[in-house]
Amino acid sequence: MATMGIVTKQHLLTYMYLLVYITLSSGVILYNKWVLSTLYFNFPFPITLTMIHMAFSGGLAFLLVRVFKVVSPIKMTFHIYATCVVPISAFFSASLWFGNTAYLFISVAFIQMLKALMPVATFLVAVTCGTEKLRCDVFWNMVLVSVGVVISSYGEIQFNVLGTVYQVTGIVAEALRLVLTQVLLQKKGLTLNPITSLYYIAPCSFVFLFIPWYILEKPEMEDPHMQFNFWIFFSNAVCAFALNLSTFLVIGRTGAVTIRVAGVLKDWLLITLSTVLFPESKITGLNIIGYAIALIGVVMYNYLKVRDVRTSQLQSSQDGSTKELQTMEKAVVDMDNREETLWNDSVSDTNFDEEAPLMASSRTSHLGIGRKPA
Repeated sequence: MATMGIVTKQHLLTYMYLLVYITLSSGVILYNKWVLSTLYFNFPFPITLTMIHMAFSGGLAFLLVRVFKVVSPIKMTFHIYATCVVPISAFFSASLWFGNTAYLFISVAFIQMLKALMPVATFLVAVTCGTEKLRCDVFWNMVLVSVGVVISSYGEIQFNVLGTVYQVTGIVAEALRLVLTQVLLQKKGLTLNPITSLYYIAPCSFVFLFIPWYILEKPEMEDPHMQFNFWIFFSNAVCAFALNLSTFLVIGRTGAVTIRVAGVLKDWLLITLSTVLFPESKITGLNIIGYAIALIGVVMYNYLKVRDVRTSQLQSSQDGSTKELQTMEKAVVDMDNREETLWNDSVSDTNFDEEAPLMASSRTSHLGIGRKPA
């Protein structure tokens, strides 16, 4: 009974983390849309909003890593930072910039439908970079996702070319970031969780965003009528950081697969909520059909990835068993060697009958050169 009570508490805690993750993930997107939209808070400066997030998250990550030591930093050298973190930060800042800019032109619901292209972009970039092989099963899944997104886009009433281009560009930048993270960091044995990622990447991303901000948004922000509510932006930045922290906690308790499943549920919830909170967003039957087709492809893609991971783990287990067998064989060989040493030592002191089977030649034995029995 006590064990069942502990298991139930653990499950409840896991479900609570998942609920917090889904709530924060949806809340941050809706909050960003509300802040940036000219129909609501009217702060049409996506680069500025992203820079606020980077500054706040980078500062808090510094406190968690260096001051409170909640997580440990990785062994970072200047060479690794310059060749790995800097390019990853460049694509990370670009994905946030273009993704947030899309909120100015297209609805949250349509943005979520376009985000179904993420596995397609990641797969194509990975194949191009040589980290993935072009497989027929994955390829046809990507085709299914793409067809679904095309159908969904065709059914979009308020289709905006510029907003779509911004969102797709952000997706490509994020795909490049993911693949670069795998190529540059993971192959060097370096892994970053959401907290250490912000610790290393957020400051560098802030610097990258400063250049387009200075050229594109700073002149417009000099308007004396522009409103800047500290508590709005503070709470928005807190939500964005809390989302990263919840991702860290959920992955720690469940795994990346659960995050993907929760992400699918979150997308449907977000599409529904966005149409309620932002009445100007209209969803058509073609939107739903197209997105459902795309999600089928995404779910199948996730299944293939999970299957590949399990196959890889099984292979690793078999390799481990092989290594264990080799270790045992080596132990046997070592034992044989020790036996052979003892055998030769004993032969040098003993005369054997020439007729005795399974014995070495007595002629050589008499010379003190022993042989192990056959």
